[in-house]
Amino acid sequence: MKSLIPDENTISKMRDMLSIASDMTRLKIMLSLLDESKCECGCEGHSHCGGCEERPCMIEKNVSEIVDETGASQSLISHQLKVLKDFDLVATRREGTKIYYSLKDGHVKQLLSVALEHAMEEK
Repeated sequence: MKSLIPDENTISKMRDMLSIASDMTRLKIMLSLLDESKCECGCEGHSHCGGCEERPCMIEKNVSEIVDETGASQSLISHQLKVLKDFDLVATRREGTKIYYSLKDGHVKQLLSVALEHAMEEK
């Protein structure tokens, strides 16, 4: 039987991604960008489809909106958004002088959704 354990480089990338995502402020930021409503393709969120083409269902927020939701300072949110962007967990879109942030793709949304669902299970 073939082992399902990937190579060391892949495991290292997984460890780094999970480590970055585990910070409380970064988790709050990503959860503020998590939208579990129905997407335009008809699935229930992206837990089933993994993301629609060109991410039409990913919600976007600017720094001010994320600050309001998380209660963290603007400088902390801006710094943590840069960390998340550098690790490909969030994406950006510029509109005039404003920058809008969203989860990078359906994989990130699915990872957060599953972790949230698991954490909320009654034991």
